[in-house]
Amino acid sequence: MYTDFFGLTDRPFQLTPDARFYYDSRTHKKAMAYLGYGLAQGEGFIVITGDVGAGKSTLVAHLMATIDRERLNAISIVSTQVEGDDMLRLAAQGLGLATENVAKAQLLDRIEQRLGEEARTGKRVLLIVDEAQNLPVSALEELRMLSNFSSQGHALIQIFLLGQPEFRDRIASEDGLEQLRQRVIATHHLDPMEANEVEPYMVHRLAVAGWQGRPGFGADAAAAVYRHTGGVPRRVNQLAARLLLYAAIEQLEALDADSVEAVAADMAADRPQPREERVLPLRISAASRSVPAAAAPAPAAAPVRDFAAERHLAALEARLEEQEVALRRVLTLLVDWVENGQQATDYRTNAA
Repeated sequence: MYTDFFGLTDRPFQLTPDARFYYDSRTHKKAMAYLGYGLAQGEGFIVITGDVGAGKSTLVAHLMATIDRERLNAISIVSTQVEGDDMLRLAAQGLGLATENVAKAQLLDRIEQRLGEEARTGKRVLLIVDEAQNLPVSALEELRMLSNFSSQGHALIQIFLLGQPEFRDRIASEDGLEQLRQRVIATHHLDPMEANEVEPYMVHRLAVAGWQGRPGFGADAAAAVYRHTGGVPRRVNQLAARLLLYAAIEQLEALDADSVEAVAADMAADRPQPREERVLPLRISAASRSVPAAAAPAPAAAPVRDFAAERHLAALEARLEEQEVALRRVLTLLVDWVENGQQATDYRTNAA
């Protein structure tokens, strides 16, 4: 709708990764430098991490669009918690190998042969694995084993691992990944864009989509976008796309901070609100069991009974009842003694 209204040739803030819209922010420029360094080394692992929406997939799309396909065969895999054997099959399929009903040993042999064929034609193989935080240790170990393939002292495959921040922590500390850690030659974490990068980022994407200055964006609008998104590219895209739709509906030719605030408020209202948790009163005595059934909300599920605790509580209550009986008996004897003593005193007084 807004593309026609503003004469755009494409949607500038789509969420699908597209290399055409890649913006060379400071953190992405540094990531590309690490990737370039890794490609020059031709071996080992390069690890790139970032929060959800930080632009990892767009970075990969940009890399795939800029590499020399005559010299590098790049294979991209998006992992989905696959185990080691399935990871091998995905890698083999990326190399164009058949994997159905193929034993693991035979599959490894075919992969090594194909990697050797690529090397003899002057090509290197780059395996890019996205969403690597989902990979179990078995899959990461198989990737490490693939990195062992070499010919005449040169590695036959190089691997880039991209994942969310927790993957960086796994690589650094998890048991079973020591050998993988030793093969990581560079790591980089994608940070959000800085405040002064949001406006040129939006202008860049608009220009790629054929923007001719409509609608106009004031500096205060970009500052407001940064406040609401923290500079995370995907969040910027979500808010900017809604801004363009808002401008088309309201037929605005310029967007300012007030426009951003209005759209941000609408988006906040669209999000599901958290349910309020009901806090039940703490049962502190046996008397609380007399609360009427209507006053106590029914539990969602039957609680797990602790029979040992119940027996202990029953024993305490029985002991308490015995103590109460003994106390009443003592009090009765004391009252009788006092009353009998008073009667004897009155008798002696009257006799005198």
